[in-house]
Amino acid sequence: MKAVCWHGARDVRVDQVPDPEILNPRDAIIRVTATAICGSDLHLYNGYIPAMESGDVLGHEFMGEVVEIGSDVRTLRVGDRVVVPFAIACGSCYFCAHELFSACDNSNPNALMAEKVYGQSGAGLFGYSHLYGGYSGGQAEYVRVPFADVGPFKVDSGIDDEMVLFLSDILPTGYMAAENCSISPGDIVAVWGAGPVGQFAIKSAFLLGAERVIAIDRIPARLRLAATASGAETINFDEEPVLQRLKQMTGGRGPDGCIDAVGLEAHGWGSLGAVYDRARFAMLLATDRLEALRQAIAACRKGGTVSVPGVYGGYLDKVPIGTAFAKGLTLKMGQTHVHRYMRTLMDLIEMGGLDPTFVVSHRLRLDDAPGAYDMFLKKENDCTKVVLRPM
Repeated sequence: MKAVCWHGARDVRVDQVPDPEILNPRDAIIRVTATAICGSDLHLYNGYIPAMESGDVLGHEFMGEVVEIGSDVRTLRVGDRVVVPFAIACGSCYFCAHELFSACDNSNPNALMAEKVYGQSGAGLFGYSHLYGGYSGGQAEYVRVPFADVGPFKVDSGIDDEMVLFLSDILPTGYMAAENCSISPGDIVAVWGAGPVGQFAIKSAFLLGAERVIAIDRIPARLRLAATASGAETINFDEEPVLQRLKQMTGGRGPDGCIDAVGLEAHGWGSLGAVYDRARFAMLLATDRLEALRQAIAACRKGGTVSVPGVYGGYLDKVPIGTAFAKGLTLKMGQTHVHRYMRTLMDLIEMGGLDPTFVVSHRLRLDDAPGAYDMFLKKENDCTKVVLRPM
């Protein structure tokens, strides 16, 4: 089959690889009908996530048709149309029982590797390094789905793929990021990063009762999308100082909730911290740039919440934890518990309260993936989100 494979930093190719096979009675094989490039895939593309091997199949946002099931799978039938969460959950461990699906204890076969880095292992992830299980991803014609009696979410055949594809990751991620802010009616929420996750965080903040949402980015197309699709106010950090502007926009109090939807590859030259990050980054002394996180902590009102859906990969330097302590901030972060939100968000889509397709700017073939990665990285052609079709 065809699959998008990683061969090193900035080296992604469409290769012929062996078809997946049932390895466990709880497996299913999915014929992929739609997949997407996620912003966190760019961390792999840039070579910032460890434990990647040449030939690894990428992709963790995908959906398709069930073509084969293991003998213990009772919840699916061949022909079912499903969306698959990016985090793999067993459904029976302590964490799954408490709906902390991305912390599953049983789905990462390389848990010892992750424990050496992070102390404990989270769930296995599709297409996201051997640190998270070495599972082949969904940017392919077919994919093996472990614990298929738990993860895949069945979809009405009448709904278009693009309406439900993002239930696999970025829509629940944006929603959980907003939910983590404990939004009350009338709240002001600021979102750093107006990429796809940021766009869904903006949309979700309004759905959860925010009165105003402020999008912070430097890409005009993204800021326009935040304004036109969701009614967000915008700040272009290349043109005005973020912290001063947020103070002006909130009467000096600061946003009630701040969402860092950027993560480890934050841009910015406006502070000593940003210059420090870039210097250490250039000398290979750090893997993460955290200007967005610093700004979110500095901007948030006293007693507010900083929510972090943006991916961080290593040890962070110069984190203003003293500021967070002095202001009594709550920090919430982590991989999204996708399974918890799929039904709620599906209901919103079916009722017409949410159309996730507004983030899609490019629809391409799987064969176009190498160029699509480069375009998405460089934000060329007003690229906000790429959907790939294997067939």
